[in-house]
Amino acid sequence: MSAVPIRILTVDDHPLLREGIAAVIAGQADLELVGEATDGREAIEAYRRWRPDVTLMDLQMPGIDGLEAIAAIRAEFPAARIVVLTTHGGDVQALRALKAGAAAYLLKHTLRRELLDTIRSVHAGRRRIPEAVAAGIAEHAADDALTEREIEVLRLVAAGNANKDVAARLAIAEETVKAHMKNILSKLGANDRTHAVTIALKRGIFEI
Repeated sequence: MSAVPIRILTVDDHPLLREGIAAVIAGQADLELVGEATDGREAIEAYRRWRPDVTLMDLQMPGIDGLEAIAAIRAEFPAARIVVLTTHGGDVQALRALKAGAAAYLLKHTLRRELLDTIRSVHAGRRRIPEAVAAGIAEHAADDALTEREIEVLRLVAAGNANKDVAARLAIAEETVKAHMKNILSKLGANDRTHAVTIALKRGIFEI
């Protein structure tokens, strides 16, 4: 183990999770918690202040979310090592995080088992992605991704809007909405609108 502790910054808007992580880290001689932040904006400022070796970053946070914070930190500090902590194992969201610059993707229900090894692995320059998440990314690698407009349409459908309401909100023809929905069903391999929304939520295409 290194004589100099691995310096860690935790970013999460849930106090209990931050306390839990702090308690786990406190028992490790080679790890040191140097700072905490509750949202993306604080995360960027805290990173500049502390220059941690490893940052633990939640994705769903008020204001600037985790993805934006990761991209901002990595743009300013390309060597930043960031571990995503999330409750969602969706392949689309995981891919976004990795593209933004995350070195690891960790599901919160596995923290007790995986957190310490992941911190040490990332500090050593390795990447960590759960097997199930990696399998999801591989499974959908050749898929035709939804366009921004198709995601917009499906998000409105998920909120309970009929085609005519979606058309009115987006200032497009109802026939155009129907065409988008046909493409969405085909791309997601969905049977109907409800199934499409379920798939989109599970894969992390959008959040409700």
